[in-house]
This record gives sequence, C-alpha cells and structure tokens, in this order.
Amino acid sequence: MRGRITSGNPGRYRFAHLGPGAALSFPLGALYNEQYMAIGEGTLVGEGVSLAVGWPDEDFGEEIVLRIGRGCSIGRGSHIVAHLRVDIGDDVFFGPYVYVTDQNHGYVALDTPIGRQDAEDKPVTIGDGCWLGVGSVILPGTTLGRNVAVAAGAVVRGSFPDHCLIGGVPARILRRHHDEDGWRADLQAPNL
Repeated sequence: MRGRITSGNPGRYRFAHLGPGAALSFPLGALYNEQYMAIGEGTLVGEGVSLAVGWPDEDFGEEIVLRIGRGCSIGRGSHIVAHLRVDIGDDVFFGPYVYVTDQNHGYVALDTPIGRQDAEDKPVTIGDGCWLGVGSVILPGTTLGRNVAVAAGAVVRGSFPDHCLIGGVPARILRRHHDEDGWRADLQAPNL
C-alpha cells in the first residue's frame, strides 16, 4: 500500500510537531513514540524508514527526543533510533540505508547476553547541511559540524568540524576546508 503522513492529515497529531510540507512515505518501517518527535517544514521521509524513540509506550514526559530540521531528506530504508537525544539540523540529506543511533548495548558482563546488558546513551548532533552517504552508520556521542559529507559505508563516532569530508571504518577526516587555501587532504588520525 502506498500513501503518506503529512501536516494536512490527522496522522500529524501523533507527532510533537510535523511541519507544513513535511511528509512520511508509506510503507514505513517501525514508527513509535511519535509524540517525542519533531519534524520540520518540508522534510521528506522515504519508504521503509524507521523512526523510533525509546521502546514502544516508553514515557519521556514533555521532552523532544528526536528532532529532524527543515528541508531534510531521509533516504529509503534508513533507521533513526533515539533514546536520549538525536538532533538533526536543517537541510540534511541521507542516502538510502543510513543508520543513526544514540545508544549502544554494554558487553562487559560475561554471563549476560549482550542484548540484555545495560545500555549507554550519548546524544547525537548532525549539523545543518550535512550529507550522509549510502549505508553510513552514525554512532552514539557523534557530533557533526555544518556541511559535513559522510562517505558511503562510513562508521562514524566522535566530533568532526564544519566543512569536511569524512570516511572509513572508523571514520576520519579525508578532506577539509581551510580558510587560507581551500580544500585539501587531511591526514588526521581517526577520531576515537
């Protein structure tokens, strides 16, 4: 079945905010706890995208846990999973199958299955104008500055400045804009 949720139909009332011109395409992936999500004006969410805050029916009070800015495009099959805070700026573009999360499971308790260990939450911030390439993964605690391009398949953790190209596993800065001489390769060590 094809369809969409827009600011012009009753589905919008499930969200904390769904801006004018925003649309979520059907079929969606997982979608729950919409009351803790704010999606900005003109943002388009592709087919098969999962938007999840916490666990189904978890109570976050009055908090906005997942914010997607204005004019964004969330590519088909992407997943955004927020437990603490995921903040995506304006004009951010996701390729297909991007994964963003602010939570990792623990693994140190040897007698407890990893999926049952206490999780660690760290907020994620993606700055205005970023591009996230196909299949990239944004891990807890990541901060991307403005206009950061993330290469396809990159696994990103750490903080990255404005105006850079990052890629690899783990991601590192590949090129960066310098005021004095423009874009150039940057041989920086991985941001761990």
